Amino acid sequence: MKILLDFLPVIVFFAVYKFTNDILLATAVLIPATLLQMLYSWKVQGKIEKMQLVTLVLVVLLGGATLAFQDKAFIQWKPTIVNWLFAVGFMATQFIGDKTVVERLMGSSMELPKAVWSRLNLAWVVFFVAVGIVNLYVAYNFSEEIWVDFKLFGMLGLTILFIILQGLYIAKHAKEPEAPTEK
Repeated sequence: MKILLDFLPVIVFFAVYKFTNDILLATAVLIPATLLQMLYSWKVQGKIEKMQLVTLVLVVLLGGATLAFQDKAFIQWKPTIVNWLFAVGFMATQFIGDKTVVERLMGSSMELPKAVWSRLNLAWVVFFVAVGIVNLYVAYNFSEEIWVDFKLFGMLGLTILFIILQGLYIAKHAKEPEAPTEK
């Protein structure tokens, strides 16, 4: 459910673009859709995650610049900037604090060696950097319509594939839960 909520503004952006073939209108709808997503998260969860807040700020700033300057490049750079900021954040936890972001998110549900948590976190860093680069490649080497398709299906597909590969890696390194001892 959370991944659907995270991708909802992108889906709205995609739908508006496909019906109108107007990236400016799709961007104008993306801004309030993202704001509504944040308000919903705040209402349901009582908080807004830092990553969601960063995304909202970038949507408002870059989406606003897209509309103000009538230049799609600003909104096309947004996924890259978001991914690269995530990469910086994940990388920072390699050196700051006692747990990486990945361990904080998944550590309560599984036990892995510290080195595996570190490698998983670094894998996410590489993934975020790579997706940012691929986004720019698609934005500058293919049509606007292909970029819009990539923004929804390509990025979502890459994320799902990466999560599956991460799951296989985790399964290979997960420790067996300790059996309860009988008294």
